[in-house]
Amino acid sequence: MSGSPVLDEGDAVELLAYLVTAARTQVDEAAEYAPMRLLTAAGRLAAMIEPRAGAGLQPLLADIRRGFSETTVGAGDPEGYVERLDALCRSVAEHLVVSLGLDRDLDQGLDRDLDRDLDRNGTDS
Repeated sequence: MSGSPVLDEGDAVELLAYLVTAARTQVDEAAEYAPMRLLTAAGRLAAMIEPRAGAGLQPLLADIRRGFSETTVGAGDPEGYVERLDALCRSVAEHLVVSLGLDRDLDQGLDRDLDRDLDRNGTDS
């Protein structure tokens, strides 16, 4: 992770203003608008940080921006909407697993568990 910020103060205030006003608006709107408001905020945030984000983050930001537009347009299809949200959540989770090195930790943990089980059973391969 680089030491330079991915948001300047103006971008951060814009996003905060959107989130606060969306929360207020949501009080008077139907519940199904809440996910759309959150996706709009995620899409805006992705657009704001994309120019200054590292190469490893670029694919996730593109997925978020694409997912935001796909889910906003197709909100009339509840099942498809949830599927697209699930796919976007998977993209975020996969990015986090790789970027935080959890995939390596998982592989190492599985190797340790396998070695331990082999030692207990007196089997080696």
